[in-house]
Amino acid sequence: MFKPIPVSIGLRYLRAKRRNGFISFISMASILGIALGVTVLITTLSVMGGFQREIRDRMLQMTAHATVSAAGDAMQDWPHAVAVAIQDKRVAGAAPYVDSQALLKGARNQPAIVRGVIPAEEKKVSVLADKMKRGSLDSLAPGSFNVVLGQELALWLGVGVGDSVVVMLADERSTPMGAMPSIKRFKVSGIFEAGYNEIDKGLAVVNMSDLQRVLKMGDGVTGVRLKLHDMDQSWNVARDLAENLHGPYRISDWTSENANLYSSLKMEKTVMGILLSLIIAMGAFNLVSSQVMLVTDKQADIAILRTLGLTPRGVMQVFMVQGSLIGIIGTLLGVAGGVLLTINLESILGFIESVFNITLLPPDVYYITGLPYDLQGSDVAVIALIALTMSFLATLYPAWRAARTDPAEALRYE
Repeated sequence: MFKPIPVSIGLRYLRAKRRNGFISFISMASILGIALGVTVLITTLSVMGGFQREIRDRMLQMTAHATVSAAGDAMQDWPHAVAVAIQDKRVAGAAPYVDSQALLKGARNQPAIVRGVIPAEEKKVSVLADKMKRGSLDSLAPGSFNVVLGQELALWLGVGVGDSVVVMLADERSTPMGAMPSIKRFKVSGIFEAGYNEIDKGLAVVNMSDLQRVLKMGDGVTGVRLKLHDMDQSWNVARDLAENLHGPYRISDWTSENANLYSSLKMEKTVMGILLSLIIAMGAFNLVSSQVMLVTDKQADIAILRTLGLTPRGVMQVFMVQGSLIGIIGTLLGVAGGVLLTINLESILGFIESVFNITLLPPDVYYITGLPYDLQGSDVAVIALIALTMSFLATLYPAWRAARTDPAEALRYE
């Protein structure tokens, strides 16, 4: 097949066995450096993405994708709000809830969120019933004044199923002795484990009617929780529901309620990506070194090509082609290695644990005991593009030096 002269010569330089073995070594080091950087970057970002996804999924299993709540007093027309919500095809489930800050007293004290739910309706918006370690969510019958605690919260309070806890709610009521908090004793009827520390240590669940009676809310609720088919549409769905209800309502979604967490996770992934990109940059610097040495080694060849009519631009293209091919080979090897390493990372982790008889992620320390990963094609494409761009830029200076070679000077001592 016909190829332009610069491309043909560049390919020949790449395949040819060089007289200077050190130049070949530097070129191979460049390929390996770029491949290693791409492999590490793909694997690291995939694992970080996997942990982010795992944290998000565990948290959103127990919390709403979006909420619509009253902008002041309790929401009285919540049955209508639920009926309007479930007519939206984007909504998978809707359920009312009552939330209140409280101080729970057992063997020790611990602040927590006390959430009132209807057990049958709660199953439409969360997997709380599936996360029960002891007891059942159905034990939260109206008038029973039972409570279901997160596992960490129960351990801290020093209580178990069948014990009692005193719930001191933040809502104050007027008495002849002044403002007093609402206090009620609840019986522990179940313990759940969500696998997310903030929920396991900071949430207590009771029947909604029981909490309404203690707070003297009547039939009002704090708001309506929504579970969506696409969680990325949470804000739009909540806004549309509030507009359809024609009233002053507050809306929030999982991104705004956990903004600090996800901002920090995103920033951590970005910073880690920038730092690990330096490994690719090191391979690119090696590429600069090998190209400069190659240009010096090929001075006579460059002079002959110039005398045969090859333009300085053509000479520059020869070395840009040769250097870019090194970058392409390194990038392809890195992408293949990164994808294979990511897919088999958990097996490799298990092999290391069995050989050295250690546990890298002990279950008594970490909630996530496996090694999740989220291999995104967009991340792989961006990393490959970065590697190719760095490789291309690394060829510019050596190729420019080659184009400036004076044929007469180069052939003087030949």
